[in-house]
Amino acid sequence: MSRIADTFARLRREGRVALMPYITVGFPERDSALELVPAMEAAGASLFELGVPFSDPLADGATIQRSAQRALANGVTLADCITTASRLRARGVGAPLLLMGYYNPLLRYGIERACRELAAAGGDGWIIPDMPPEEAADLQAAAAAHGLDLIMFVAPTTPEARIAQIAARASGFIYVVSLTGVTGARQSMAANLEDLLARIRRVSDLPLVVGFGISKPEHVAEVARMADGAIVGSALIAQLEALPPSETSAAAAAFVRYLLQEGSRGHPAQ
Repeated sequence: MSRIADTFARLRREGRVALMPYITVGFPERDSALELVPAMEAAGASLFELGVPFSDPLADGATIQRSAQRALANGVTLADCITTASRLRARGVGAPLLLMGYYNPLLRYGIERACRELAAAGGDGWIIPDMPPEEAADLQAAAAAHGLDLIMFVAPTTPEARIAQIAARASGFIYVVSLTGVTGARQSMAANLEDLLARIRRVSDLPLVVGFGISKPEHVAEVARMADGAIVGSALIAQLEALPPSETSAAAAAFVRYLLQEGSRGHPAQ
């Protein structure tokens, strides 16, 4: 069983939702992830989405764009992100670590090389927002050969037939985009989220993890009633960018505890 599958199986047995923080590797300082991730794991985070900084992040809103620009200014590359996964394992982090990035740097780096090195570093998979299923065969094959999951996206606008196509290719979990638009904190969850999740569950038994717009304990609690995990990115980055680097780890841990105060109990084990 993969580390991702094991994590969701354990959380389901415990009746808890997975909280998956997103942080950009290299933000706010080059090695900040080495302190942020262990602090958030200790506070209750279950998986981590480690952002590979990119100059043109088409799925990301202004907050994450700013963090990517800062990380790029700090000189962070895809190779550094892979190394970060290895360094986190050396520090005792046991949670699944997924690299989230855009396809161009990965293609330039070399798909086989990237998958081989990420697996050797203790990483668990890829989240590639601009990778449509029709173009995913090469990356999917390389990832599978090295025991990595390739996470697929389903959005509110995804037609039924395409949801089935995506579900057939997905592994690890399905990233459910809760709303139309880019990443960013919102005041409320999308009204049609439950219907979207039901459409996906008809064709997949993979865990469903909801992202985009989650910023409050009430959001996590709402997701916990319907899905297996919640992703928080922009709201976390916004908390951190206002602080001096010496305070970010404690603030990140406090934010994780805040988000889980109402939302840690998920749907019953099945």
